[in-house]
Parts: sequence; C-alpha cells; structure tokens
Amino acid sequence: MSRHSKLKQPVRPVEVRIENNLADLLRRMGHTAFQGKNLSLAVQIWLEMLKNETTILLGLAGALVPAGMRHLLVYLIKNRMIDCLVSTGANLFHDLHETLGKFHWQGNCSLDDVELKKEGIDRIYDVFAVEKEFVETDRYIMGFARSLPPGQPLPTREFFLRLGEQLIREGKGEGIITAAAKAGVPIYCPAMGDSSIGIALALEKSDPPLLFDILTDVRETAYIVAQSKVTGVIFLGGGTPKNFIQQTEVTANLMNIKVQGHRYAIQVTTDAPHWGGLSGCTFEEAQSWGKIFERAQKVTLYCDATVALPLMATAVAQESKNFLSRRFRPDMPKLFSKPQKRKTSGKRGQR
Repeated sequence: MSRHSKLKQPVRPVEVRIENNLADLLRRMGHTAFQGKNLSLAVQIWLEMLKNETTILLGLAGALVPAGMRHLLVYLIKNRMIDCLVSTGANLFHDLHETLGKFHWQGNCSLDDVELKKEGIDRIYDVFAVEKEFVETDRYIMGFARSLPPGQPLPTREFFLRLGEQLIREGKGEGIITAAAKAGVPIYCPAMGDSSIGIALALEKSDPPLLFDILTDVRETAYIVAQSKVTGVIFLGGGTPKNFIQQTEVTANLMNIKVQGHRYAIQVTTDAPHWGGLSGCTFEEAQSWGKIFERAQKVTLYCDATVALPLMATAVAQESKNFLSRRFRPDMPKLFSKPQKRKTSGKRGQR
C-alpha cells in the first residue's frame, strides 16, 4: 500500500454547534480518533442493521439495570431496535425488582461495607439496595414458580414470557421483562442459577422441582440465526450472554445448517483482550471460530456501558425516526422452529 493511499481522510476537529442534536455530534465524531471515532462507528453500524433485514441480538451483562439503564433497554425493545435479548439473571432480577415498585439507590463506594451489612444495605459499587426488599422480590419469584406447570421443563424464554405476562397485570411500571412480553421479543438467560432468580427458585421446594430446558435455548437461538437473512450482535459487557450469542453460529454449523457468522457486530467493553478472557476478546478472535462473518462491519468500543449506551441509543433513535416504524420485523415464532437442513461438511474449521 502506497503512502498516498494511506493518507485519505484527515482528522477533523469537533466543533461546538449548539443548534445540532446528539446524533449530529456523534456523526461528526466519526472524523476524530480513538474511542470517540469508535462511538460514532458503533452508531453507524447499528443504523445499518436497522436499515437492512437484520435480526439483532443484544447481550446484556454487568449491573446495568441497577445503574439506571433499564428504561433505555425498554425503549430498545418497544421500538424494535433489537429483536432478541440474552441477559444475565442478575439484570433480569433487578428489572423485576423495579417493576414491582422497588428502587436502587445512589450510594457511595467509600463507606464502610461492614457497617452497610449491619444496616441491611447491599452495595454494587456506588449503588445501594435494601436487602429486606430483595428478599421480598425473592418471595415474588417463589410464588410465581408455584404457578408454573409442575415437572415440565421450560426454556428460559418461556419462563420470562410467562413472568412478563403476570407482571403486566401485577407490576407497577414498564420494565424489560414486560416490554419484551408485549413486543414478542424473546429473552434468554443461559446462567439462570448465577443470580438471585436462581437462588429464589432453589429455595422454592416444589415437588417436582422447577426445571429449565437449557438445551432448547441453545437450539432455538441457533435456529434464529440459521433462518435469519442477516444477523447482527450488540454486546454490553461480555460474560455468558456474549458467548451464548456468539456460539449460535457454531451450533448451527455443527447441526449441518450452513451459516457464515454474524454480519454486524458491536461490543462495548472495559476489558482488554490480552488477559485471555471472553469479555475482552476481539471480534477478530471470534472470526477464527466462524462466529463473526469474515467481512463483517464491526467495532469494539472501550467504554463504560453506562456512558456509551445512553449516547448510542439516543443517537440511533434520532437518526432512525423516519424509517424505524417501517423496519423489518423477524417472525420470531417461525424462527424458533427447526429449519430445513442444508448439507455441509460439519467440520469445525469450515465455520
């Protein structure tokens, strides 16, 4: 590559334009550098997903609901800016907690945690929660579990759909679980036991006990990507939701259903790749597995999700307001069903 071909786009300094909206600012930040440019690129990739017939899967990790991101996520679901949610159990527990009228509280990370324990206060960095109120939410989950068919293993998608339907009747506000139930957006929780939901269900001594069909979750999400024209992923944090979404491409190929990887990919993370952890691993690494399409539009934004998500969601909403109502809507019930198999080698290296 010649020196001339490398010097095509000059860096353009950002100016203050008080007459413009946030979307305009983020668009102009695309001519800067570092994470400012990546933030702008993330917005543009999200918009490309919305303009095309893309099924968008969102991975949700970290304590984003206690940190005040809940209504942003509700907006994404209600306006179909995402089509499928894979979340930690913790975020869904906190969403349920607030939907029942409880709160998380602004706190202080410098206080004596032993003293907080004595006062019945749980701390998530600078967010406080009342332990007694968490126990009340635990009891709500236990009561809900008793309403489910005994001895019938449920996909986690079905569990949260039924919980959402009950919360629509009994809740005190709109939440992630209720919005998803109304919009037909499936919620999957691959690590249900690693949360207060899992604790509450373990303490509910029903006979026979409540069981989850996690393998149906794996199959259904593989079918979703296999039958979608194009898929895109957005990861807020990493952890189990990130891997669960990325492995859909691996699963589909091993089922002899040919897929080529997610065509669009955005991740917001504060983790670095050189420790070898999943939360920090790059999309380039994922391409070695066939999880991300070889020519995918992709960006990794190194930023706290509580900073990036409000900016991204607002800018995308502003930029898409003229076409979002006409956006392609995937037929989720159809995507849950087993697709026609297409014969491939099935070899891991062919993904």
